[in-house]
Amino acid sequence: MILFLIFFLFVFVLPKFWLSNAMKKNDEELMNMPFTAEEFGQIILKENNLSDVKIEETEQVDHYDLHDKTVRVQQGRLAKKSLTSLTIICHEIGHAIQHKEEYGPLVRRTSLVERTQWISKFGGVILYSGLPLILATGSFGLIKVCLLFVLISVLLGVFIHLITLNVEIDASFNRAMPILEEKIPSEYHSQCKNVLQAAAYTYVIGALTSFLSLRYIWLLLSRVR
Repeated sequence: MILFLIFFLFVFVLPKFWLSNAMKKNDEELMNMPFTAEEFGQIILKENNLSDVKIEETEQVDHYDLHDKTVRVQQGRLAKKSLTSLTIICHEIGHAIQHKEEYGPLVRRTSLVERTQWISKFGGVILYSGLPLILATGSFGLIKVCLLFVLISVLLGVFIHLITLNVEIDASFNRAMPILEEKIPSEYHSQCKNVLQAAAYTYVIGALTSFLSLRYIWLLLSRVR
């Protein structure tokens, strides 16, 4: 039990604390920075011939919308001259660059998510809401079919998380970091990289969580006779 708690702490709790700390620590205004996050974003879009991509604020998480061709960052970040804001918008525009270049993993992830979204949603409903009722029926055939469906759903989740990890690492270190190194003063490069590393590790956690869920469902399925 103690080993499990230590594992949980190091794998799931500390990385989130690391991300939160990295974001907060590097979110102070830098008066010597020549541009805000929005101005920086517009420079990157112009230099990469992405005139059809928009930049907006959102109340949701930072993301790039492939269908609307819009980079969305959390409210308050666009007007800031902080390393966190600059790094985040650069990362999200990295996805826009991937989109323009038809980067394979991004295209495959988008297509896979669109085609299998209903499976993930239905599997989630069974796992988190319907499973107790299904187990209560005592029908081993029904239980096994439902668990098998959930297993397929979780397996898809693992596969999508692995593709997403590849997409995010590429956007951070192959797209964003070279731009940051070119445009941002060199004394800030390590902080920008730290923000990107902390953010990337959250996707590692997502993939690991999906894998652990897969193992749990497989154990349940193997015990149903």
